[in-house]
Amino acid sequence: MHKILIIGGGFGGIRTALALAKMRIPDTRIVLVSDRTNFEYHATLYRIAAGRSPIEAAIPLRDIFAEKDVEVITDTIVSVDLAGKTAIGSSDVVYAFDFLVLALGSETAYFDIPGLKERSFGFKSIDDALRLDRHIRDMFASCVDRNNQSHDLCALHFAVVGGGMSGVELAGELAIRTRTLAREYDINPSFVTVDLMEAAPRILPGLPEDISALAEKRLRDLGVNVYPNRAILEERTEEVFFTDMKTRTKTVIWTAGVRPHHLYADTAGLNRETNGKVIVDEFLRATGSDSTFVIGDAASTKYSGMAQTAVWGGLAVARNIGNIISGKPLAPAKARRPVALLPIGSGYAIALIGNVRISGLPGWWLRRAFDFVIYLLHVPLRRSIGIFRDAD
Repeated sequence: MHKILIIGGGFGGIRTALALAKMRIPDTRIVLVSDRTNFEYHATLYRIAAGRSPIEAAIPLRDIFAEKDVEVITDTIVSVDLAGKTAIGSSDVVYAFDFLVLALGSETAYFDIPGLKERSFGFKSIDDALRLDRHIRDMFASCVDRNNQSHDLCALHFAVVGGGMSGVELAGELAIRTRTLAREYDINPSFVTVDLMEAAPRILPGLPEDISALAEKRLRDLGVNVYPNRAILEERTEEVFFTDMKTRTKTVIWTAGVRPHHLYADTAGLNRETNGKVIVDEFLRATGSDSTFVIGDAASTKYSGMAQTAVWGGLAVARNIGNIISGKPLAPAKARRPVALLPIGSGYAIALIGNVRISGLPGWWLRRAFDFVIYLLHVPLRRSIGIFRDAD
């Protein structure tokens, strides 16, 4: 019996398990261990933080693997022994494996910035997004009984730190959300401030400059203040210090810092780059191992950190595990440039497909079509339609 252990229930881990199950390799046991019962589609977190239903961001793993020959276990892996080919969960269960696929993704990094971890809002999970949504509404509710001239402007000031894709998406959605709440609570919208802070010279530093310029214009049109060259230095109670700037706010949303999951650093035998990503060969095997594969955010490959890259990595790894078992030669995992689909407020998105740029409402529909395809890859058509119907 070939025991295949997949750790992580995100894009990469799910795609690996589904592909292996479809191959129907004889005498094979496929086990996927995740610390969550749901697959969380992080690309829609910005919608939850703006008051939308969380149904669109969470698909139960039991639905994804219904009638699939995959054993799904809810557990948190606390240690991995590559030499002994075992992993241990927080439940004290020992998982033995012949092949290991590490697809743990990333976690929030605070870079030891004073006060940031204790006082800011994270943005890496559905729970984070729901907590932020409740807090934003609480900030408006706290101003209800005040005279318009004595509103707590600190409560109505929202600072998004990190001008990457998550930060830009969130800032655009917050600009619309806060205007809606201002009307609901009878507050003058001019008292509300949404800032987007970025340490680099421009927002979206990983995308072409013209895309950054287009996104910045859209954000400013929505009323977002965009501040490049503003690294956060310290957060105190209702006070935040940036490079050459200080501001007062009760809401700092941290979208800037991520690092590979801590289990990679804690696992002996994994060679890592200085940024913590695991060095892999052209087949996505961890260097020095014939049976350990790393995919997704923590693999030191081109375009890692993108969901599409994790999906392609999962397909490549499944194929190569099947090749090893059947005695066939391995096939290199080819790096592909992901499509960028960036929503900035309802009805507007920027799409970068190769060298083609599409913006505005057509870009928005492309993004929503892409979201729909994601669901179709994981659940049946009727379930996918239900998710979209109930999302708003």
